[in-house]
Amino acid sequence: MITNEVQYRATKGHLARFEQAIANLEARGDVTATDRRRLEMELGALRSQTADLQAEVEEYELLRSGALRTFEAATLPEIAGALVKARIARGWTQRRLADELGVAEQQVQRYEATGYASASLARLCDVVAALGAEVREVVTLGTDAA
Repeated sequence: MITNEVQYRATKGHLARFEQAIANLEARGDVTATDRRRLEMELGALRSQTADLQAEVEEYELLRSGALRTFEAATLPEIAGALVKARIARGWTQRRLADELGVAEQQVQRYEATGYASASLARLCDVVAALGAEVREVVTLGTDAA
């Protein structure tokens, strides 16, 4: 997931390079049957990576537009990703969230890079409150519970 403008610009750059590599390979006309098989495998790999990067760029652009307002998290660890998406959709940078929380921007970067693994429950509540978000929790016991 792209979490900031620096990553967005880098991803766009990588995407452009992958697209150029695909165009260069597709333009090759003087290949043997053996080389054609290898060329098709390379193209497949490049197209797959390009599709992944394009999906990340599109998701970030959609989030940044503010069009999305709800982010689902089926598990507790998925809440971290939902909080990052909420920050982006709110139009906030990591610096803005850090300012709201009274911490260094690097701390927010660390939280997001590690999926808020080192954040306390109180800090997660602070993030939710700072973003003006609402989190709904459901606790379900599995059928194997005694």
